Amino acid sequence: MDKIALTAGALYVIVLLRAGGTFAVGWLAGAGARRSRFAGRISSAKFLRAERAIQRWGAPVVAVSFLTIGFQTAANFLAGSMRMPLRRYLPALFVGGAAWALIYATAGIGVLEVLARLFAERTALGVSAVAVLLLAACALVVYRRRRAAPTSDETASGKS
Repeated sequence: MDKIALTAGALYVIVLLRAGGTFAVGWLAGAGARRSRFAGRISSAKFLRAERAIQRWGAPVVAVSFLTIGFQTAANFLAGSMRMPLRRYLPALFVGGAAWALIYATAGIGVLEVLARLFAERTALGVSAVAVLLLAACALVVYRRRRAAPTSDETASGKS
C-alpha cells in the first residue's frame, strides 16, 4: 500500500504541475490573442458567450478530462485561454488530478507487477507479450497515418 501511496503522491504533484502549467500557458496565449490582430474576432458576441459558458460550466469538463486520454491538455489550455476563474479551475484541477493519479498509480503498478512476474517466471512469454504490444502500437500508427494521407486520386486532382 505504501508503494501505491507514494506513486499516487508523486503522480499527483506531476499532474498538478503539468495541468496547472498548461492552464497558465493557455492564460498567457489568450492574453496575447486579445492584444493581437485577432482581438476583433475574439470579441464577437458569439465568442464572448462561449467564453462565459466555459468560465461558468467548464470546471466539470476540466475535472472529467483527467479521465480521458488526449483531451486533458486541450481542456486545461482552453480553460486558461478562456480565462476560467481560479476559484472554479483549482477545485476541478485538484479533484480531477487526484482521480488521474490514483487510477494511474493503481493500474500502473498492477501492470508493472504483472509484467515483472511474467518476465521472472516465463521470460519468453513476457518478451512475446511486449513484442505483440509494440507491433500493435506500430500497426495503429501506420494505420492512422495511411488513413490521414491523401490518396493518389486526391493528389492528382488537386484536392488535399
